Amino acid sequence: MARKTEQTWFRTAIAICCLFLCFAAKAEDEVEYKMDMGVGLGGCFYLGDANGVPFANLSGMGAITARRILNARMAVKTNLAFGHIHGTTDGFIPTDAYSETIEGGLPTKVKFSRNVMDIGAQFEMNFWGFGTGVGYKGNSRITPYILAGLGVTLGMGGGGGFCGAMNIPVGIGVKYKFRPRINLGFEWTMRFTSTDKLDATSKEMTQLHDPYGVKSGFFKNKDCYSFAMFFITYDMFPKLRKCNN
Repeated sequence: MARKTEQTWFRTAIAICCLFLCFAAKAEDEVEYKMDMGVGLGGCFYLGDANGVPFANLSGMGAITARRILNARMAVKTNLAFGHIHGTTDGFIPTDAYSETIEGGLPTKVKFSRNVMDIGAQFEMNFWGFGTGVGYKGNSRITPYILAGLGVTLGMGGGGGFCGAMNIPVGIGVKYKFRPRINLGFEWTMRFTSTDKLDATSKEMTQLHDPYGVKSGFFKNKDCYSFAMFFITYDMFPKLRKCNN
């Protein structure tokens, strides 16, 4: 009788251990998601004829993002962002680059201020697989990444009227998996545009449009701006996993 009781306890202990291992294995199985959505806040600055120093004349910006997660290393992100840009020449712009004088007229001070709306998509490449850091895949909770893409820039307000142009965003960033479905990060991008009218000071003409008489190309001698933002996103729509049974 005692021997039968001992065998019963032994079998029960084995069953409990097996059950515990099953739950532990399930907990270690990392859940993958199809996409994430979130918001970003940070600073925006412009580079062009009225500012040649990065991070000078810094203003605020905000963005809404949606990221399609292809795998642990690659994703495609879309954004709708708004920012404010401004600058001043501090008296270095000639009044008329096409005048007959060598100097192009006396130097004059020109300043502008306007808003930009950015709509675009970028391809992101993580340096390491991004995940919770658990499971057999060995993903990392933190990873730097690079990005590049294509977008549209709309300039509004500031007396310069409305203008639209293509932009090419290029940048770097870092992501951190704060919780299994919550991601934090920082991203810095330059947005190279195909227009020289972001710094327009009037609807008809502007002294900041080709002020030195330098011939421009599609992206040569054009305006650009930058976003530097902190972001938070939430993972959505778990991927269906294959049953191993």
